[in-house]
Amino acid sequence: MTPAAQDADTSHRAHPRITIVVLAVGVGAFGLLQSLIVPVLSQVRDRFDTDQATVTWVLTAYLLSAAVATPLLGRIGDAVGKQRMLVVTLSLLAIGSAMAALAPSVEWMIVARVVQGLGGGVLPLAFGVIRDEVSQERSGTAVGLLASLVSAAFGIGIVLAGPIVEVLGYTWLFWLPAIATALAALATVLFIPESPVRTPGRISVLPAVLLSGWLVALLLAISEGNDRGWTSPTILGLFAAAVVLAVTWIWSERRAAVPVIDLDLMRVRGVWTANAVAFVAGFGTFASLAFLPQLLQTPVESGYGFGDTISQSGWVLLPSSVTAFVMGFVAPRLVRRLTARVVICAGAISNVLAFGGIALFHDHTWQLCLLMALQGLGIGCVVSSVAGVVLSSVPRHQTGVASGMNANIRLIGGSIGSAVVGGIITARTGAGGYPLEVGYRDGFLVLSVAAVLAAGAALLIPRMPGWASSRAADEPAVDPLRA
Repeated sequence: MTPAAQDADTSHRAHPRITIVVLAVGVGAFGLLQSLIVPVLSQVRDRFDTDQATVTWVLTAYLLSAAVATPLLGRIGDAVGKQRMLVVTLSLLAIGSAMAALAPSVEWMIVARVVQGLGGGVLPLAFGVIRDEVSQERSGTAVGLLASLVSAAFGIGIVLAGPIVEVLGYTWLFWLPAIATALAALATVLFIPESPVRTPGRISVLPAVLLSGWLVALLLAISEGNDRGWTSPTILGLFAAAVVLAVTWIWSERRAAVPVIDLDLMRVRGVWTANAVAFVAGFGTFASLAFLPQLLQTPVESGYGFGDTISQSGWVLLPSSVTAFVMGFVAPRLVRRLTARVVICAGAISNVLAFGGIALFHDHTWQLCLLMALQGLGIGCVVSSVAGVVLSSVPRHQTGVASGMNANIRLIGGSIGSAVVGGIITARTGAGGYPLEVGYRDGFLVLSVAAVLAAGAALLIPRMPGWASSRAADEPAVDPLRA
């Protein structure tokens, strides 16, 4: 795009603050829906009179659907229009949430969660809209805000689940996101213009099917591994299928006239290093937010638990969500002063200290609150800055697919982290069937080591002062061979 075309392009931008607010509502609702259901799974089981194995699919279905939808909808948005696909994804979130609220059976609930998961495309589409519609001066802060909002909303969802159920009732876990995303979809139609930046050509069907296939096989194996056994024929078969489908997918992408995901783009240094950091960050974030409440809810008789209720354990996560959200505003400013490499590395080191501290010092609630605040500070730095690195490293017309893959890799990392830490914690049990304290210690030490790896990957990120430079509008800001 020439400078003249860029100037003409900026003329259709309107109401940047409204744009950011609309996108924040959609992204926040998606983040909340990832975790609102977690603390009340036992109520879902009792409500539909089902077993634990079946109710687990309420989480698994959402995870699988989001894993497939996130990169594909980002790519479709690059091709047919980001605003148009943003309306579609927000509408799917609203419809899926309404379906969940009205669900008469657990099977209906699982289908509703699949529909909600299709809204996973909201994050890459939101990044693309910001790059196209928000001025360069505000875009860095806006991207950091939205990226950190996902992590913050995940923690806030666990905090809010108990009070919402107690005050409004179970169905309002879904009615509130349904109303918010429906209003966001309407506001998108009214206030956000369609972007003229498109990826030419039609999307190839075979690579899209193969991409969906290996992602589903991989995440299904990860999510079911602890229950079925990691060496069971089913799990080994799923892993084998994931490998075969992934290899076939790479082969098909190389030969497609218009690939779903440009594999050469994934080799750009700014992209693959950001993806490596995102994977390890997801590994630690999802596992810590999932298992710390379990430690707090363990009865006092176990010798280490606090006997907290769902609501009480959720409040301990609040400092993490608050500091992660605040860092969404602060981190972009630090990136401009210190570079993304420094900020991401500092965030990873904060997580090393936070997870190590939880492993060794969890005798008092105040200790955990302080350490979770440190964890939120770290993940806020990492997530909000990694998004900018990806956007700085790709052409403007490939924003959706690149940021979609980055978000998806973080999701995969979170799934693997939860499975690994879950296996460590539940491997040894004591009196009453509760996990031994040493399991939680070892699990969080593993997360601390993973954060060390994230810091190492951050050191490989190319030097870039921020994101949304003028070069990034039409070509990667970083040469993959020289950076």
